Amino acid sequence: MSDMDLSNIKKVKGNKKSKKIVGRGRGSGKGAHTTGRGQKGQKSRSGRNIPSGFEGGQVPLYKKLPVLGGFKSPNSVKTVIITLNVLNVFDDGAEVTPQSLVERGIIKRKKHPNSKAPVKILGTGDLKKKLTLSGFEFSETARKKVEKSGTIVS
Repeated sequence: MSDMDLSNIKKVKGNKKSKKIVGRGRGSGKGAHTTGRGQKGQKSRSGRNIPSGFEGGQVPLYKKLPVLGGFKSPNSVKTVIITLNVLNVFDDGAEVTPQSLVERGIIKRKKHPNSKAPVKILGTGDLKKKLTLSGFEFSETARKKVEKSGTIVS
């Protein structure tokens, strides 16, 4: 006896059935009047036309998408914003970096502590201490107030 594999299989006579054509009466071999389509409804009728995306009267997904908020770029960087008066927490002469703000719990980095999101200082409030600031962005008002207070910006 030889080994069997797909290349040795012979066709069996009468193995292939012809497809039944629905909706052609009793003689077609597929039922009588309903022909496998069920009793009533849009899908049972001849000449039915259901548009693609149709969800039975519910608002289709492609129409909901603009309402859901659209596209969010994975490369977008959100700037973390703080005000000048927040920096009064530090001692005189202290060196302040975005990392030191995270350690103090003033700002939160959602993904991880070494996040690359820039930290911008706005000019709300007054800076009452002389600090060394590094790694920040400044608004125009904040830059003027920082220089006026004698703080070193590096």
